[in-house]
Amino acid sequence: MLPSEEVAMKNRALLVLLIAAVLALPAFAQTSSTAQDQTSAQPSQSSTSSTQMPSAQTADQAAQPASTSTESATGKPLQPPAREGFWGRVNPFARKKYVQRQTQPIRDRLNELDELTASNSKMIKDVDTRAQQGIQLASAKANEADQHALDATNKAQAAQQTATQANTRLTTVEQVVGNIDQYKATNQTEIRFRPGQSVLSKNAKAALDDMAAPLKNQRGYIIEVQGFSSGRGQAAIATSQKMADSVVRYLVLNHDIPVYRIFVVGMGNAPSPNAQEGKPATRASGGRVEISLLKNDLEQLASSNNPAAPAR
Repeated sequence: MLPSEEVAMKNRALLVLLIAAVLALPAFAQTSSTAQDQTSAQPSQSSTSSTQMPSAQTADQAAQPASTSTESATGKPLQPPAREGFWGRVNPFARKKYVQRQTQPIRDRLNELDELTASNSKMIKDVDTRAQQGIQLASAKANEADQHALDATNKAQAAQQTATQANTRLTTVEQVVGNIDQYKATNQTEIRFRPGQSVLSKNAKAALDDMAAPLKNQRGYIIEVQGFSSGRGQAAIATSQKMADSVVRYLVLNHDIPVYRIFVVGMGNAPSPNAQEGKPATRASGGRVEISLLKNDLEQLASSNNPAAPAR
C-alpha cells in the first residue's frame, strides 16, 4: 500500500469519528436535560439557584403587585432549574414537552393575573354603578326638597297675602263700625204742592222715581222727609205732615223702600234747616216737601263683599 493511500484512510477514519461524536451530542444533551428536570422538581438548597430565566423574571415582576393584595395568587416565586444543562439558557434540541414544562408556571401566573384583573375591573364597575345610583338618588332627593321648599314658599306668600287682606279688611270694618251712625247727604229733592193740597203731581212723582230707583238692593242709607206749609200753629203742622205722608206712601208702595229707613217730620211753617250759609232763613210761602238721601260707609263695605246682597 502506498503511503498516500494510508494517509487518506486515516483522514477518513478521523472524519467518521468526528461525525459520530457530533451525532452523539444531542442524545447526551437530552439525557442531561432529563436529569436536570428531575433535580428541579425537588426543593433546591443549592446556592447556585440565584439565577432565573428572563421569562420567569418578567412574570414575577408582573405578579408582584397582585401577590401583595389580599386577593393575590399563590405568591410562590417561580423556581428556576438548579442547573442549566449542557446548552445553557437555550437548548436548540429541546422537545415540545420540555418547553411546555418550562413555560407552564408562567402561563399559570399569567392566568392568575388575568383573573385578578377581571375581578378588579368588575369591582370597579360595581363601585361606579353604585356611585352613579347614589348620585342619581341624591339628585332626586334634592329636586324633591327644592319642590317642597318652593311649595312652602308659595304657601307662605299666599298666607301673607291672606293676612294682609284680612288686616286691610279689619281696618275697613273698624272704620265702618266707627262711622256706622255717621250719615252724609248725597242727594236732595224738593216737591212742591199747591196751597191746601197734598196730592203728588206728575212732576213730583217723576222726581221721586229718579231718586228712589237707584236705591234698589242697596243698604246703609236713610231717607229724611220734611214737610213745610204756610200758615200758623197746628194747622200748618198738620198740613205739612199730610204732604210728607203722601211722599212716604208713594216711596213705600211704588219703590218698596222699607219704612224703617224713612224718617218723617212735619215742620209746619218753620224755616228750612237746609238753607244755604250766609242767607237768612225764610219761611215757606206754600206747601213743599224736602227729601234728603243720606248714606254711611256700610254700603261701600257691602258692595266690596257681595254687590248683589239683598237690601235690609
